[in-house]
Amino acid sequence: MTAPNPARLVVLTAGGLNPQVMINDLHAHFPNLTVIQENYESKTDVLKRRARKLGWLQAAGQLGTMIVSRLGKRITQQRTEDIIKQYGLISQPLSTVPVTRVSSLNDPDAHAAILRAKPDLLFSISCRLLSRSTLAVIPCPIVNFHAGINPNYRGQMGGYWARVENDENNFGATLHYVDAGTDTGDTLAEVRVRPAADDTISTYPLLLTAASIDPTVQTLTSVLDGAAKPYAPSGPSRLRFPPPLWTYLFNGVTKSIW
Repeated sequence: MTAPNPARLVVLTAGGLNPQVMINDLHAHFPNLTVIQENYESKTDVLKRRARKLGWLQAAGQLGTMIVSRLGKRITQQRTEDIIKQYGLISQPLSTVPVTRVSSLNDPDAHAAILRAKPDLLFSISCRLLSRSTLAVIPCPIVNFHAGINPNYRGQMGGYWARVENDENNFGATLHYVDAGTDTGDTLAEVRVRPAADDTISTYPLLLTAASIDPTVQTLTSVLDGAAKPYAPSGPSRLRFPPPLWTYLFNGVTKSIW
């Protein structure tokens, strides 16, 4: 293992299993890591936001899929445990990692917490889109972990959509700089992995996170060292959302992609 990096790394997240396993491993490489954790958006807020963009029918259908996905985590618990074991992950929060809790990363108290931390680099994973006012106060680069290959699988459920569209070679994740768009910043690294037969929409994000831990360490180190080589990814750009429940069920029955 390389020597610990003394840089001040601040992780922005809404919490959960997937970011937690990433944070735990990053802490071994960046001991001055701190976390700023926001509250989850309420289902009501998510529903209203998507309804304004996509209409109420699509928004309600997507919410139905998210509920089914959450319930499905109970069924896929064994696969979750297998991924944790396979990659040697630590899933419980570490007492040695300081956590500042805020309502939203876009609120003034979050801005103040970021500035107090005097970060050399910010890393975002599983959190809401940062507003322009938030980006304006951040004094350093921001790298985001996205569970999809940009630019064709921006947004949500990138791994799921790659499988549905018979594009399994692009079942993967992207590490990229953050700008004002949704997963539109320059790419720093891509990670691809093959899902197992028993992986589903409930386990794709954990698998992609686990497979991306070492590349994330390497990418963050290269950014801090000034050796990163960002580039604009080629290909069609498409913003993805969770499938509405009827689409999810159709793909499950006809393609065995759940």
